[in-house]
Amino acid sequence: MTNKARIRVAAALAGVTALIVFAAGRKSDGASASPGGRQAVPELRLPGLDGKIWKLSEHRGRVVLVNFWATWCPPCRYETPGLVAFYRKYEPRGLSAVGISMDEEGPEVVRQFVKKYQIPYPVLLPGESGVGSQVQGLPTTLLIDKRGRLAKTYEGLLDEAELRHDVERLLAE
Repeated sequence: MTNKARIRVAAALAGVTALIVFAAGRKSDGASASPGGRQAVPELRLPGLDGKIWKLSEHRGRVVLVNFWATWCPPCRYETPGLVAFYRKYEPRGLSAVGISMDEEGPEVVRQFVKKYQIPYPVLLPGESGVGSQVQGLPTTLLIDKRGRLAKTYEGLLDEAELRHDVERLLAE
């Protein structure tokens, strides 16, 4: 591995670790909480299945849904079709979404999952960072407002009505 590649990996790992530690320490009362009370989310930079680096900062001005999941996780498999439909409905209105696969088997297993469920949003691979141990359960989803601040953390299966309410509120801000 070249020095440039090592630096990229280290930067990506630092961003993911900071994001997870930040979210774990900030249980949000929801998107209905006062926007002034929200904390900025650290920059997230991770490689996607396509090899491109995805950057949270490039999505300012949009509501961002970050979903931590794994192919072996039954609740993750259950909620994926709903997330795909939700994304397709709200993406034109200003929602960005990204999945972060916590699989350790390698990218091919993730690619097969993405193809099977026809996931249209980027799927990121944290690699050998060990950040999976910092996520307390799967799925875990973060909702980030247009200014890059954590609006809500969902642990476990998403309730579509609650998510819709929270996203609508954030899109209206």
